[in-house]
Amino acid sequence: MANHASSEKRIRQTERRRLHNKYYAKTTRNAIRDLRNTTDKATAEANAPKVYSMIDKLAKIGVIHKNKAANLKSGLAVLINKLS
Repeated sequence: MANHASSEKRIRQTERRRLHNKYYAKTTRNAIRDLRNTTDKATAEANAPKVYSMIDKLAKIGVIHKNKAANLKSGLAVLINKLS
């Protein structure tokens, strides 16, 4: 258990950040899943910038690595281009 006020504060901060990061990561994963399940190219192209923005934000705040963000965006772009 924490013995110092600073360590107790650190525990509180870590928990708040963990929940915050978990919320945004889950929301982004759901958006990616919805985009991947889309069969209409026009809809996918319309939703892609929003999903890309969400992925970029996760990378910017450090929830995911910048290379993972690039790989996700690249994979989604390939998937959208394959739609007819």
